[in-house]
Amino acid sequence: MSAEPRYTKTILPNGIRVITEHMPLVRSASIGLWVGVGSSHEAAPLRGISHCIEHMLFKGTRSRSARDIAEQMDSIGGNLNAFTDKETTCYHARVVDDTVEATLDLIGDMFLHSKFEPAELRKEQGVILEEIRMYDDSPEEVAHDVFIRSVWAGSPLGDPTIGYEETVKAVTPEAIAAYMGERYTPDSVVLTAAGNVDHEAIVAQAQALLGDMHGTNAGGDPPQPTFVPANVVRHKDCEQVYVLFGSEGTSARDECRYSATLLDTVLGGGMASRLFHEIREKRGLVYSVYSSHNPYRNAGLLTVAASTSPTHAAEVVSLVREELARMAEHGVTEAELARAKQHVKGGLLLSLESTSTRMLRLGRSELNVGRHVPAEEIIERVEAATKDDVDRLAASMFATERIALTVLGPVDEHFGEDQRPLQASA
Repeated sequence: MSAEPRYTKTILPNGIRVITEHMPLVRSASIGLWVGVGSSHEAAPLRGISHCIEHMLFKGTRSRSARDIAEQMDSIGGNLNAFTDKETTCYHARVVDDTVEATLDLIGDMFLHSKFEPAELRKEQGVILEEIRMYDDSPEEVAHDVFIRSVWAGSPLGDPTIGYEETVKAVTPEAIAAYMGERYTPDSVVLTAAGNVDHEAIVAQAQALLGDMHGTNAGGDPPQPTFVPANVVRHKDCEQVYVLFGSEGTSARDECRYSATLLDTVLGGGMASRLFHEIREKRGLVYSVYSSHNPYRNAGLLTVAASTSPTHAAEVVSLVREELARMAEHGVTEAELARAKQHVKGGLLLSLESTSTRMLRLGRSELNVGRHVPAEEIIERVEAATKDDVDRLAASMFATERIALTVLGPVDEHFGEDQRPLQASA
């Protein structure tokens, strides 16, 4: 038997995609049942319904109570969870390989036969409202929320995945049934598994569990959002000032995404990055400063985030602005690029030792680009990116007029007015 992972894909007669990666040298398996819809697909009056459905699938089915679900997972020593983001919802588990069949039976039951009882929905709405309040008490979460709502104003991608208090309260069992009927359809569903799994056995069980699903997704992805280089200053009573810079990134389908990853790595993706060295190590102005590139199906966002004391906030804003301008004008060095390539490749290869990471990669790749993107291909594309490729992207992304800034914390509304082009706004 080969020790190398083996990728296999089967499309069921109704259109559900089953994708596995066989890893014979492990005893674990990670399973994910995906729907290619998230908060960006919701009607505005019901923002947060995808996240609400995710919660409700754990509240009981026709044959299992919520306690039955929890006890079954505890009895097999596995972990069952779920997440909702802007474009996907995933119900996933990590278990020992000889419990895959029982685990998939449980997830399938939750997926198809949850009851959505009104009393349970009211309780879970209360839980979600507490979750919203928890985020509202976190200045960092609030800053990120203000930032993304300002740069993607008017787009569902800009609204919080969890929704708002009034929209969460508006969710009813009837609204859930209508939304799932429109969106939880076979052409939107992907079943992924990675670890010591048998592809044919999973396909057979998937057909038995999910083969009677029917229908077609009633709507496509939301249109590409317009990036707004907004500048926002928001006062909040807290200990630190939270600073977020942003520029329009590349989508998950853009051929420039590998260059964007390398640019992000050089800028703020590790301990050797420019921002970490210049602002934390050299000057000691922050504990946390980093950048991140987040690609979506039709859009992308590169963000720089830092938190610092009110006395250092203006200096941190100036230093980040200067570094972005420097990268726009001069690009990266050959040494930085070589180091970034090794950093990206190393992180990828280390992550592949996890069955959970492999399962997540299978689902995201299928839903975002329509195919499995093997690690070897990613490494080849990263290696092929040139200094000119990265420099062109830096010049475009970090042009002064294309950069957004959000500042939240104990600052007044005139913060930064002497640092053009920042203008305070509500």
